[in-house]
Amino acid sequence: MRWEGVDDELARMVSETKLNDARDRRRIREAFKGVQLGIDHCLLKAQYDGLKTEEIGFQVNPELLLYEVNSRGVEIFSKSWLPENSSIKALVCFCHGYGDTCTFFFEGVARKLASCGFGVFAMDYPGFGLSEGLHGYIPSFDSLVNDVVEHFSKIKEKPEYHGLPSFLFGESMGGAVVLKVHFKQPDSWTGAILVAPMCKIADNVIPPWPVKQFLIGIAKLLPERKLVPQKDLGEMAFRDPKKLQQTKYNVIAYKGNPRLRTAVEMLRTTQEIEQRLHEVSLPLLILHGEADIVTDPSVSKALYEQARSADKKLHLYKDSYHALLEGEPDEIIYQVFGDIISWLNNHVEKI
Repeated sequence: MRWEGVDDELARMVSETKLNDARDRRRIREAFKGVQLGIDHCLLKAQYDGLKTEEIGFQVNPELLLYEVNSRGVEIFSKSWLPENSSIKALVCFCHGYGDTCTFFFEGVARKLASCGFGVFAMDYPGFGLSEGLHGYIPSFDSLVNDVVEHFSKIKEKPEYHGLPSFLFGESMGGAVVLKVHFKQPDSWTGAILVAPMCKIADNVIPPWPVKQFLIGIAKLLPERKLVPQKDLGEMAFRDPKKLQQTKYNVIAYKGNPRLRTAVEMLRTTQEIEQRLHEVSLPLLILHGEADIVTDPSVSKALYEQARSADKKLHLYKDSYHALLEGEPDEIIYQVFGDIISWLNNHVEKI
């Protein structure tokens, strides 16, 4: 693969590196991050003054890496974006999508939110991005959710954030993570923002029933194998062709076929969530593209209708695909941003 603006040596290094081990993903990201942040995407071009960022999992010097080790003994990469010259209105805790990381497109999302006065916090799940674990492997979705609960609970317990409103923000698979966090902590969050949430995987993405049953069975024997057939999710998720091409700069994203156990866990989780939509009780903002063929927008409508939340809002965007904040024309991205920031501001003002 060739990247515009990338010299041959760096391109060869990226192309020849296997990303199964987190140490290799960290090395590649460190070498490539300057290139990533320089691409011509509206999220990453925007400039904001007075922001403070911190990475827990960065190179202090050649001998020392700082990573938080959670209660399961897993090294977790995390990042925060804070307004430097003003008080924080609220905490926004982000859960990324399948295969993704909080260090690429989300950098632009987080900087925009921080420029509006919000403290933004994100982590890479075990097995994704810069966190420890076999790349793209989810042996247990419940364990992943527990890791998220543990990480964000520690942030909320810090004295400097005591009493601040706190919102969950999930995109795609991260929407499923958010809802599972809410089920575990029903009274702990001020509200949740769900962008194209994975409450149900679209039927055209799931293999035919006989193949699915075969894969579920073989996953018990070969859980880590990449045997699940998959269409090109990038083409299905990104409407803007230029932005689709820019996804190749997300060099530590997991882009292989889903691992067997990962696919089974995601399917099981969506089936569980679809049966528990009526249990959702916190203030809710749901945003979904009507032309999304990755996650099913009809289930976002069902979530809106069935959630017992007294305070809930649904935005559907005509002709829009799955990646509402990354892959749409600029004007749609700005519209989605506006809807999110307006909702957050309204809910902070109510408190």
